[in-house]
This record gives sequence, C-alpha cells and structure tokens, in this order.
Amino acid sequence: RTPSARRARGTVRHQVLCYLVASSPGHRHVLAAAAQRGVPAAAAAAMVSPLTVVKSEGPKLVPFFKATCVYFVLWLPSSSPSWFSALIKCLPIFCLWLFLLAHGLGFLLARPSAVRIFVGLVFSALGDAFLIWQDQGYFVHGLLMFAVAHMLYASAFGMRPLALRTGLVMAMLAGLFYGLLYPCLSGAFVSLVGVYVALISFMGWRAMAGLRWGEAAWRWTELAACSGAVLFIISDLIIAVNKFCFPVPYSQALIMSTYYAAQMFIALSAVESREPVEDYRLSKAN
Repeated sequence: RTPSARRARGTVRHQVLCYLVASSPGHRHVLAAAAQRGVPAAAAAAMVSPLTVVKSEGPKLVPFFKATCVYFVLWLPSSSPSWFSALIKCLPIFCLWLFLLAHGLGFLLARPSAVRIFVGLVFSALGDAFLIWQDQGYFVHGLLMFAVAHMLYASAFGMRPLALRTGLVMAMLAGLFYGLLYPCLSGAFVSLVGVYVALISFMGWRAMAGLRWGEAAWRWTELAACSGAVLFIISDLIIAVNKFCFPVPYSQALIMSTYYAAQMFIALSAVESREPVEDYRLSKAN
C-alpha cells in the first residue's frame, strides 16, 4: 500500500476505535483524560487498565461464570454421555458467544479478528459436543473441530509482530511435548496428534508474539490472548497424557477449569483487536 492509503485506512480504523471505546461506559473516562493530554484515541485504548476492563466487561461475563459453576456443580460423568451432558458442557461456550454478541453486531463486523474468534468458539462448542461421545468413536471428530478453532484463533492474533525467537521456543517445546507423547501413540494418532500439537503451538506462538517485552505496559488484550493460549495448551496436554499415557489425578477438573479459563481469555482478547492500534502506528510513521 502507498503511504496515503495506509493513512486513510488508519483514519478509518481510528474512527471505528473511537466509537467502540467511547460506547463503553467504563472506558469513557480514559478517552476524556487522554483527550486533555492530546493523546490519540487509538493510543488511549491501549492504556485501558485491567481494572477498568473488569468493571466494564465483567457484568457481560456473569452468564459465563454461572454456566461454568453449573457444569462443576452437576459434574456429569463422562462415562454416561447424553445430549443433556453435551448441553451443560457447551453452555459456558454458548455464553461466550453471547458475550461477544453483547458488544453489538457492528462491533463484530468492524473487526475481522473478533469474527474469527467468534467462529473459533463455534467450532470449540462442536468439539466439546463430539468429545462427550469420544468413547463411542468421536474423539477424532472433536480433535478436528479444535484444530480448526486453533487455526482461526491464530489467524485472529495475526502475523505482526513476527517474533521469530518466540516461535523457535514454541517449536522446541512442541517437539518436546510430542516426543513425550510419541511412545504412547499408535495408528492414525501418531500423525493426527503431531499435526494437532503443531497447530496449537502455532496458535500459542501468535498469541505470545503480541507481548512487547520492551514496553513499560502491555495492552490487556495481548495479555489475555497469551494467557488463553497458555491455558489451552496446558488443558490439551493434560487431555493427551490422560488419554494416551497414564491416568492423571483430578484430570476432569484440571482439564475443564483450564479450558474454560482459556476460552474466556481468548474471547476477552477479541474485545479490542490489535488492528486499530497497529494501523495508527503505521499512519503515525508515515
């Protein structure tokens, strides 16, 4: 793109971000204070504190927390799968759909990254449903649904900045994890698990790449994306060890608590995508 095209695109993104941030009561005082100091709205959005985020977004997450509590209170055994148990397991993810939709359809349409995360949550719910019947032969179906979700999440996190060193570290960790699992795998799972490990590691790389280690403060969305990716990797690692290697004590509690937390953080990372701030920086540079 030419410098003028980048400036025009940055202006549009800037206006969209102004509207989205200004429409949130918890963020209005940030914009007002920033305006008094001559700070652009895009940069002001990056300064929103985690406490402000909790006050602003917390009420929209109440249904998610209630649904998660319902799951752990009912504690339906995986040995007796049913459509009811599938509904209870997927209910927190449904609530994350509503969390994103609560910001308005215009919010989603203005941010491709948020759309990808929303669709990733849809595939995650399908994966959850398939895994209810994993002992009946639907484990691979669930694996494929989550593989698609990871590709969508990675696409939402984007390829800027590239952070090659972070990618190399994730590649080494992925090789280590797969090496530990490999002796326990057989048949088609040798390749399927290998591909899945590569995909979730790629997603983790793209989430962690957003953290700017040299800056004094991170945007809370970058930290949310990174936290979600790490928790997702931990959850899936426990699943793999428990299924293919040896029984993990309290596996269901560990798997589901880290999984629901991971999805919540990833959904939170969609509330402010990286695109507006990055485009503002490009426009400023040109």
